[in-house]
Amino acid sequence: MIARAHPEPSPGLLAALSPEHRERLMRLAREAEYPGATRVFEEGGVADRFWIIRTGTVALDIHVPGRGPAVVETVGAGMLLGWSWLCPPRQWHLGAETRDPVTAWEFDAAAVGELCAAHPDLGLALVTLVAETIGHRLRATRTRLLDLYGPGETGPGP
Repeated sequence: MIARAHPEPSPGLLAALSPEHRERLMRLAREAEYPGATRVFEEGGVADRFWIIRTGTVALDIHVPGRGPAVVETVGAGMLLGWSWLCPPRQWHLGAETRDPVTAWEFDAAAVGELCAAHPDLGLALVTLVAETIGHRLRATRTRLLDLYGPGETGPGP
């Protein structure tokens, strides 16, 4: 991974924030780059940061005992990667692996928490966006697991 400072905002999640909130948040961003097929984080690991994807895609997976990892969703440009930093015990609920080269803005969770404490209106806006992401990921995970492991069709009846 390569990290740089002074990124500029892009569409997606950041577009949902007011210009003032976006500017404050982006002051904490670092540019990050990951080659393809790179594990960004593992399910159960310490969640101390998050990313907003600029380019490329990242597959989110869940470990299924006896079967290995199952991809539940793929995230791309403008999307949030990692929400587990917000909620104790601050451990990743999913794993993440780049599908192709990825550029992203990386944020330190502790620094963002301090920013949100100092600016509660920004905190509320960010928590609302993260909550929307959590809901979407929960639905995507449920749907994918039902597709993979749910009951099959029983065929026509008698």
